[in-house]
This record gives sequence, structure tokens and C-alpha cells, in this order.
Amino acid sequence: MMNVQPSKLFLAAACMCTIALLGCNDAQNKEQKPKDKVTINENPYPSTYTPIEGKPTLITNVTILDGIGNKIDKGAVLFSDGKIVGLSTTPLGESLPAPDNVVVIDGEGKWVTPGIIDNHSHLGVYPSPSTKSHSDGNEMTSPVTAQVWAEHSVWPQDPGFTRALAGGVTTLQILPGSANLVGGRSVVLKNVPNRTMQSMKFPDAPYGMKMACGENPKRVYGQKGGPMTRMGNVAGYRQAWADAQDYIRKWERYERDFDAGKSPTPPKRDLKLETLAGVLKGDILVHMHCYRADEMTVMMDVMKEFNYKIGTFHHAVEAYKIADTLKENQVCSAMWADWWGFKMEAYDGIRENIPAVHAAGACAIVHSDSDLGIQRLNQEAAKAWSDGKRAGLNISKEEAWIWLAANPAKSLGIFDQTGSLEAGKQADIVLWSGDPFSTYTKAERVFIDGGLAYALDAQQDWPVSDFEIGQVGEGDSK
Repeated sequence: MMNVQPSKLFLAAACMCTIALLGCNDAQNKEQKPKDKVTINENPYPSTYTPIEGKPTLITNVTILDGIGNKIDKGAVLFSDGKIVGLSTTPLGESLPAPDNVVVIDGEGKWVTPGIIDNHSHLGVYPSPSTKSHSDGNEMTSPVTAQVWAEHSVWPQDPGFTRALAGGVTTLQILPGSANLVGGRSVVLKNVPNRTMQSMKFPDAPYGMKMACGENPKRVYGQKGGPMTRMGNVAGYRQAWADAQDYIRKWERYERDFDAGKSPTPPKRDLKLETLAGVLKGDILVHMHCYRADEMTVMMDVMKEFNYKIGTFHHAVEAYKIADTLKENQVCSAMWADWWGFKMEAYDGIRENIPAVHAAGACAIVHSDSDLGIQRLNQEAAKAWSDGKRAGLNISKEEAWIWLAANPAKSLGIFDQTGSLEAGKQADIVLWSGDPFSTYTKAERVFIDGGLAYALDAQQDWPVSDFEIGQVGEGDSK
């Protein structure tokens, strides 16, 4: 029989307990849940917009363009609680369920349309007065700056917002400039001048991303490391998309491992690639500055290579050459009525561009890209409509108003909420003093979400920018 000393027995027992405890700890560690899953807030700067309080309103005996191609002569429109209740084909709107306290406006000789939507504006990022210190639209530090957001440059005191409101603009997209291959995110605003960007921000409107092809990027970066050619531009887009694909794969791997019960380290957050990845996932809409037909075609090829969607080509002075291709690919074109020839890529523009694109069945939009043009976009549409008529394109006025209403709303991903006079949609409405295709017509009343935002005959109630107190701006009478 083996004789074992008590001290050795104690040591052996202690070792066994230690091993057992370590084993228990290992088991417990295996049973512990992984750290909290890392997620990214996709809307860190949410809208704080509050509609102007409105009253139930019935506009009677008025000519109506509904924004989706229809016209009612001597009709009526009723809106209440911020929404359109309905349209009537009778002058007094007897079929509409108007409440007892409804405000009735006689529209004799006047016209009603949806509020104008400008899907290409730089108000707030290139505000008035135009000075270098206010120039915040182009982050010209790298060809790809998808990480910047236009909303962080918007200056709500820009008096241009009020000027646009007087022209019937109820919604507008603020874009970064066109110096870069990728200029950054855009933001959609309700044109209710306010103290902060968030209080103007269109609730839950999709983000957009500005891109640019052609002369601008190669002019800006040709002597700064490139790109300096159009082929360099395309290489820059492709590399950016390839990097974004890799970024998506890293996050997908992290999420798979986390869901499998592992404790993976999340990828380092990259704001530039995050925006590009948002486009590839279909969450962010692409708005692309592009003039020439050949370049638009190349960009649609790149779009197919990386499986993303270009929503709208902006400026698109040669869209008439490829209207059938634009229709086939369901890409809109946001265009000027008659700007052309100010640089080589704009040289082959024609005045019939907008109606030609429309006549081919593609999505045509009238945009401003100007703090002055935004004040009279109805006249820009009228110029394009009349040029089309002279060329034999017999487009009706009710069809042409689509260029300022339904189509830009679709371009911005908000057509389910605004852009037409349909029951249940936001009451973004303009009452015009006459035919809005006339240069003599003015916006008399502008309603946003059913609230009266502007009245031509109530000058004392016009919004005034803090900056312009005591300083009379162009087009102003204060």
C-alpha cells in the first residue's frame, strides 16, 4: 500500500479544484452572449419640420392642372388637415365634403396647380449675398467626397428661399456642386423658411448623392493628381464603386459572424464608403450632372456593371439624342429650358430638348440650378412648352406641368406624398393669378401642407431673412 503524505494530498486536491474551476469558467465564457451588435444610424439628423397650421379651404370656379396630365375647367379643390380631400369637376365643388368652417376662395379667372418642385437647387449652400465666405457647395479636396452632406452647409437665412416661395416653389432638393466625381449627399427641403435646416427638412425623404461627369472634375483635378481626362473620370467612379462593394462585404461578414454567435470585430466606419454603399443597396438616389449623350450612355453602362440606379441626369443638354435609351433605362432628365453654349459640353443643346424627351416617353423635368431661375420656373416650363409647339410637338399645358410636379417628385422619391393634386396627398398647392404659362401671371397664394406660406397681397407677412433686414435684395421691395 502506497503511503501518501497529507500535504501532497492537499496539493493534488487543490490542483483538481483549480482545473475544475477553469473548466467551469471556460464553459461559462462559451455560454456568454457576444457584445452588442454594432449598427449604424442611417438618419442621425432627423427632420424637426412642423407644418404651418392651416384651415379647411375650398377653392372654387378655378382652372385646375393636377400635375399628372389632367385639366379641369371651372372646377374646385378642397383641402383640410394638411391633405387634399378631393377635386371636383363642378365650379362650386358640391360633391366635396366641405366642413361648415371651410374658407372659400373664389378662383374665377385663376388657375391651381401642385406646388413646384425644383430637384436641382443650391440655395443655402451658395446663398445670397454671393461671397467667398458663403461658398459652401463644393468640397474640392478630393475627386470623391461622398462623405460630405449638403445639409451641413445649408444656411437657412438665405433670402433665396423666400424668393423661390414667391415663385410657387414648395419643395426643393439642395445639392452639392459639380466639381467632384462624387460631390456628396443632397437633402430635400420643404420651402418653409425657418431657423434651422432640420426644421425645413422633408420628413423621411430619401437621401440623394450628387455625381458629376465631363469637364468639371477634369478641369478641377487635372493639375491636382487627376483625373484629367474623361477616361480618368470613369476609372475614378469604377474604383469608388469597387471600394464600396468591398466595404459592404466586410460588414456582411461581420453580421454573419455575429449572428453565428461569434464575437467579431466590426469594420472601421468609413463615411465615404458608407454613402456609396447606400447607393449600391438602393437606399440613396443618384443625381448625376452630365451634359453629353455619349457620357450619359457610358454612365448607364457603369450603372449596370455595379448594379446601382442612376435616378436622374441633371442638365442633360443632349438628352434629346438618347431619349429612347433614357426611357428604356427609366432614367429621368432634369433640364434647363434654353441654357446652352457656355462651355463645350453644353454646345450641342437645343431649345426643344425638354419637350423632345417628353414626347419620346421619357421622364422630363424642368430644373433651375439658379437662385434667379428658381423664382420663375413656371416661365421656364412655358418656354420649353412653346418651343416644342413651334417644332410640332403638340404637348398640352396639363401634360407640361408634369415637368414641374409629378416627375421631379418621382426623381426625389417623394411622389407618394406630393407632386400631384390627388386625394390624400400633401396639400402643396399654388393659386395663380392667371394661366401659369403666361409671363404676366404671379403666384397669389402658396400653401404647404395646407398652411398658407405666402400671400401676394399680404406683404407684411412675407418671411424675412435676418440677414436682409435693412438690405434690399434683388427682386425685393422691403
